[in-house]
Amino acid sequence: MERTHLNGTRQGRIGRTGSPLSRKQSSPMMPAFMVSAPGKVIVFGEHAVVHGKAAIAASVSLRSYLLVTALSKSKRIISLRFPDINLSHTWNIDDLPWAAFSAPGKKKYYYDLVTSLDPELVAALKPHLVNISPDAPDDVRKVHQNSASAFLYLLLSLGSQSFPGCLYTLRSTIPIGAGLGSSASIAVCLAAALLLQIRTLSGPHPDQPADEARLQVERINRWAFVGEMCIHGNPSGVDNTVATQGKGVVFQRTDYTKPPKVKPLWNFPELPLLLVDTKQPKSTAAEVAKVGALKKKHPQITDSILEAIDKVSEGAAEMITRDDFDPEDLSSLEDLGKLMTINHGLLVALGVSHPRLERIRELVDHEGIGWTKLTGAGGGGCAITLLKPGVSHEQMKHLEDTLDEEGYERFETTLGCDGVGVLWPAVLKNGAEDELGGDEIDQDKFLNADGIEGVEELVGVSGENGDREAWKFWRVED
Repeated sequence: MERTHLNGTRQGRIGRTGSPLSRKQSSPMMPAFMVSAPGKVIVFGEHAVVHGKAAIAASVSLRSYLLVTALSKSKRIISLRFPDINLSHTWNIDDLPWAAFSAPGKKKYYYDLVTSLDPELVAALKPHLVNISPDAPDDVRKVHQNSASAFLYLLLSLGSQSFPGCLYTLRSTIPIGAGLGSSASIAVCLAAALLLQIRTLSGPHPDQPADEARLQVERINRWAFVGEMCIHGNPSGVDNTVATQGKGVVFQRTDYTKPPKVKPLWNFPELPLLLVDTKQPKSTAAEVAKVGALKKKHPQITDSILEAIDKVSEGAAEMITRDDFDPEDLSSLEDLGKLMTINHGLLVALGVSHPRLERIRELVDHEGIGWTKLTGAGGGGCAITLLKPGVSHEQMKHLEDTLDEEGYERFETTLGCDGVGVLWPAVLKNGAEDELGGDEIDQDKFLNADGIEGVEELVGVSGENGDREAWKFWRVED
């Protein structure tokens, strides 16, 4: 049986009819609101998944945040701001190619399943992308144009020319280009925000039926996938699924002409995680090719390693979904941690580790605070450490100081966190007793939040005293 539950809020709620309701409405304009979605890591099964085996991915509590601010009716503009990558661009609403997107045979509706981009619609967007960041280097400009194309494709598919003028401001605490699903997290935020604006999402709310919650999560996920196609061309769909649903998934792709099979792990436990970025540039294609070359030269040995990785993933999925798995119990974490250690050793055997990754494992093992493996393609990138319960402040401080000295970037996070969340209106209570009190999040505060810590302190899903109750989430459980 599935059920949905969510953090309560006394700030107002989004009604079941789909009409956003606010406790205070001093203006006919839609109140400013926020959407947030997490990043992801591959926990088990890297590289084996390329060869048709299963892998496990899960959300991490590094998140993207989108603030949507309505403008007065006289302002017929749409602005996209993403200061973390120095992207800022404004379009005149009436200049956008609405006619192309609403032409017979082209018009899509919020409930449609879109599995490929329409080349004619992509072409119609190009004139509206050419003036973006004209003075930026080519590689930066490409990132900006891809981000803007995802935004415009979703806006024009879901909206209409009568759409109100709005500012869309993005901030992200997810390292970009580190294999942590930052683009998918952003695509989920954009899709959810636009679906909320056209009033086709009626939640999350406390009495929402499980089937309705699942339907709405799937709706967000489908449109986020469209955004991912604009950015990546041929995405697997795994990153946006994890960013939408949260928790974890088992995924497998035996036929690359078809989407992967994705099985949600709705009850994936929240686990304490240390994520460390080596800051070592890597090429996913090069690491995948390395394993391919090894398989060609030593097919039986390589197949045996890939098969062993598959067994590790299978064992981990079975373990974390058992009723007796306790995420706060040392023996449960130790069993899971040992599988992480085995998985890492098998990836080392495939030749996809790196001295910077091995150094992280060495430092963690020396302090005895957890179990470490690389995550993603390897050859650099990131490592994840499942932390033991009861690790002392002194142990963590010593490890963190060493990592800082050696040029690593570290994040103490949660694995298996909530997926897409909504803050409607954009007001945080921060534990205030007065139900009408709280801090309103405006453009200036959001834009001026200093780095990851500043963003989390201002709008983060979790505050110093635990979860901030104004944030609400779609949560479907087995």
